[in-house]
Amino acid sequence: MKYSLCIGAYPDKDILYHLEKVKEHGFHGLEYYGWEQLDVDIVAKEQERIGVGIIATCTRYFNLVDSSKREEYLQGLKETIDACDKLGTKSIITQTGNVIENVPREVQQQAMVETLKQCAFLCEEAGVTLEVEPLNGLVDHKGHFIQYSDEAVSIIDQVGSPNVRLVFDVYHQQITEGNVIRNATNYKDRISHYHIADNPGRKQPGTGELNYVNILRSIKEAGFDGYVGLECGYTIDTDIALNEFKKNILQKVELPGVEVSR
Repeated sequence: MKYSLCIGAYPDKDILYHLEKVKEHGFHGLEYYGWEQLDVDIVAKEQERIGVGIIATCTRYFNLVDSSKREEYLQGLKETIDACDKLGTKSIITQTGNVIENVPREVQQQAMVETLKQCAFLCEEAGVTLEVEPLNGLVDHKGHFIQYSDEAVSIIDQVGSPNVRLVFDVYHQQITEGNVIRNATNYKDRISHYHIADNPGRKQPGTGELNYVNILRSIKEAGFDGYVGLECGYTIDTDIALNEFKKNILQKVELPGVEVSR
């Protein structure tokens, strides 16, 4: 497995600072969600200099359930794909938007499927993966349409493209449904990418109720070899927290390729 940091890990620091820290800690990439805020040509050159880059970004718009927004969504995806081509980024994360009141759920599901099928064609041509992310509606994202793993997998299966898959965010799914290891491994063939943070609080692994040694070991043993992103806040200095994460969790998971300390 490979590990990524997320923008904001070092508050008030820019993307280049984050990329340097990714390299310093022996991680494999950075998730930067608002690509449109960047001069992508300059960042592409800096990535080459530093030796690590942006491995995931987000679509411009988050609305898959409203068919009237489809053309706007697809245009934003095309622009995102163009940026990814310059940056060498292979993953594009999308959320679904909130439930539309007074519209049957199955109608909104079908709108998602139809939009994602059109996205699939664009992504297959470009060699990128669009990753749908379920979010919890109890604490952080009230009203978000896709919250449960099984419904998300059902929609992905209807789209039927290897370039449209899921982000499985352990923090969100712990809040929404629990049963984390079973879902995180049973659905591994539809999952492109994992996010991790502890619960409650969404801080670094090791600060809450989730046993990340067991979770990550199970994901590894299931054969996953993609990215795991630390999408979390930090209760202590970020560098200290990352070194503790590597020593107390990754070392016990026995993952090769990640430096435990500096």
